[in-house]
Amino acid sequence: MAVQRLSIAAYQTRRKVTAMLEIWGRRSSSNVQALMWCVEELNLEAVRHDAGFIYGVTDTDSFARMNPNRTVPVLKDNGGEALWETGAILRYLADRYGPSSFWPKAPAERAQVDKWAEWAKLNVALQFTGPVFWRVVRTPEADKDPEAIAPALRALHANLLIAEEHLQHNTWLSGDSFTLADIQMGHVLYRYFDIDIARPKLPNLRRYYERLMERPAYLAHVAISYEELRGALPG
Repeated sequence: MAVQRLSIAAYQTRRKVTAMLEIWGRRSSSNVQALMWCVEELNLEAVRHDAGFIYGVTDTDSFARMNPNRTVPVLKDNGGEALWETGAILRYLADRYGPSSFWPKAPAERAQVDKWAEWAKLNVALQFTGPVFWRVVRTPEADKDPEAIAPALRALHANLLIAEEHLQHNTWLSGDSFTLADIQMGHVLYRYFDIDIARPKLPNLRRYYERLMERPAYLAHVAISYEELRGALPG
């Protein structure tokens, strides 16, 4: 299947859908990256405020009134009630603004996308971010524990082999269309392929990742520097 290419300049000049989203969360947060990527794919207007980690804000009373967990991202749609938890926010945006190719309206079809989105969140994103990325990148060099990293990588790669086999017969994670499942799966793959770890040969996953890298919204919000996180314990 041919992949449509669109220059970043052309992409950024497209007419935005009428919606004003307000988002709290730092650019280097992988969950915020997933949200911002989704926002751009749906062609929505958004204003983002840095929050969390070195940027503070999450420790204020006003933020706690929006999200008592003091985590990012947090979203308000046109001044409405605050939403938190990345998966819930993504499904909300997909349901309200997404085309049926991205988030099907029929419950049975939507469930086929949602099962892969949930699988990717639990078995790829969560198994990569804390067990691998935090230990390889965010842990100070003197504190790194190779004996903890090795089994974490084995567990992650066992799950990626499922995706590898599935992508042999599918262009995108849930079939022939780019969907919310690809947001949940793909937002950690830039870091997975970029950090210094041993990776098995996963040619189908690699081709899938290369297709993601051809999407301007992915380049703008996901394939970006994470240097501010290096050697910095999670927070």
